[in-house]
Amino acid sequence: MNNQQNKGNLVPLQGLKVLLFFLLIISYLSAEIKPRKVESIPFEVVGSYIVITTKINDSSPLKLILDTGIRNTMITELQPDDHISLNYSDVKDLMGLGAGKDLEAFSSNYNTLKIGKIKLPNKTVYVLQNNIFNLSKHSGSKINGLIGVDFFLDHTIEINYSTKRINFYEQTPFDPKGYSFLPITIEGQKLFVDLSVLEADSTRKNVKMLIDTGAELNAWFQTITNNSVKLPSKWVQGTIGEGLNGIITGKFAHIPEISFGDYKLKTPIVSFPDSSTIKGIITDVKRDGTIGSQLLNRFNIFIDFTQKKFYFKPNENFKRRFTYNIAGIEIIQITPSFPIIEVMAVWENSPAEKAGVLPGDGISEINGNSVFSMSLGEVRKVFETPSNMPLKISLKRNEKDIYVSIDMKEKI
Repeated sequence: MNNQQNKGNLVPLQGLKVLLFFLLIISYLSAEIKPRKVESIPFEVVGSYIVITTKINDSSPLKLILDTGIRNTMITELQPDDHISLNYSDVKDLMGLGAGKDLEAFSSNYNTLKIGKIKLPNKTVYVLQNNIFNLSKHSGSKINGLIGVDFFLDHTIEINYSTKRINFYEQTPFDPKGYSFLPITIEGQKLFVDLSVLEADSTRKNVKMLIDTGAELNAWFQTITNNSVKLPSKWVQGTIGEGLNGIITGKFAHIPEISFGDYKLKTPIVSFPDSSTIKGIITDVKRDGTIGSQLLNRFNIFIDFTQKKFYFKPNENFKRRFTYNIAGIEIIQITPSFPIIEVMAVWENSPAEKAGVLPGDGISEINGNSVFSMSLGEVRKVFETPSNMPLKISLKRNEKDIYVSIDMKEKI
């Protein structure tokens, strides 16, 4: 009797095992359905920029910043050992951020961009008539220009900041394991996502933000419209960056939170550009602001242009401290090959201005350490590091040695 009962119980157990087996097979197969990787290339991190090596037609290798804030490739400067051959069709006025005049550039169509073994045909390339960006001097590395959204049109792109590699996949729909995603809105071949912001008065606001890997900042918010993110009461005035049409000035401040889906970035330092530098852009495209490279590099990301999805997963940078230029000193490196660091500009009412630092000063020592053994990025980090102790800097001015002491207490 007992044996017959036991045998009877085996039937449903065996059926359950078969069902579980098939569920495992289906799960395994679905996990394996993903697009084929067609290329993987390394990239350099310069500051927070992604810099990739690219050839245009039969040019020499060019160093270009990956910039999702522009549509097309733009050559800003060429070194004596660079060569490129382009057929120009006309001259274009390029409009962007900044309070200066429109920027003129030569336009060339039907070019092929070569990145590793990937070829991107029929691309427009702009060449600036004047090198207004001085990207090599600002970064301390050789930079020839920018490569825009053209980069994303033909493949699903993975940007892995952990491995410093960009992976190209076939454009087959898939959901990367372990990644969250946000829908992308595409306007004028630019990528926008909706994020959530917590303001100082505890108001939760949804914001439409441009994804801009070429903006070396965390985020900026416009203050022109009635529904804009409110400027906190505590802020410092400074230089936010440089756009196509000139210098972008504005205010830096903490806000309580920016949320990427379920991931919350606490007390980020963001900026609020002066209205004169962004009014034209906000009028043409309704947006609340921009998410830049210093915030984006806290995630490993996929951009699927065809499916209009932005995938993201926090990496080792996610909890990194947010900083800003406490000293208020903008610096450049005269030549990428030799570490001569010079003060380009000093923020108005900044600790550096109060200490007597002037544009054109050469920096020779910081706290008794020679800057000749430091990179431009390392010097900038010193200017962004708060301290109760003043920062001691040795300057060269008209062949004279000048010594200044800069207050490095945070003001926001």
